[in-house]
Amino acid sequence: MFEKNSARLRRARQTRHKIRELEALRLTVHRTNCHIYAQISSPAGDKVLAAASTLEKEVRTHVKNGGNVKAAAIVGQRIAEKAKLAGIEKVAFDRAGYKYHGRVKALADAARAGGLKF
Repeated sequence: MFEKNSARLRRARQTRHKIRELEALRLTVHRTNCHIYAQISSPAGDKVLAAASTLEKEVRTHVKNGGNVKAAAIVGQRIAEKAKLAGIEKVAFDRAGYKYHGRVKALADAARAGGLKF
């Protein structure tokens, strides 16, 4: 397990280095077995401009389990709505070293459908 997580963190570090060079707003995804989290942070990485997760009361009314593709899609829609309210249209997608598959892909597709460009 340790080898797998260290490889994921290495991939995440490479992605974050590239995004920092671009000086773009960053949409970061973190997933656990039970929940999925998304946040948009400033180019310097010091401020969170918008955040959404399956722990939010509004999301929990729509989903029974926070660790599935349906829940990830709802979080993707929520982060896109919150980004629009904050005046954010374009972000760089930071999948934190996770494969672009399953819940991460569902969140990204829903955020794109909600109007975010990345």
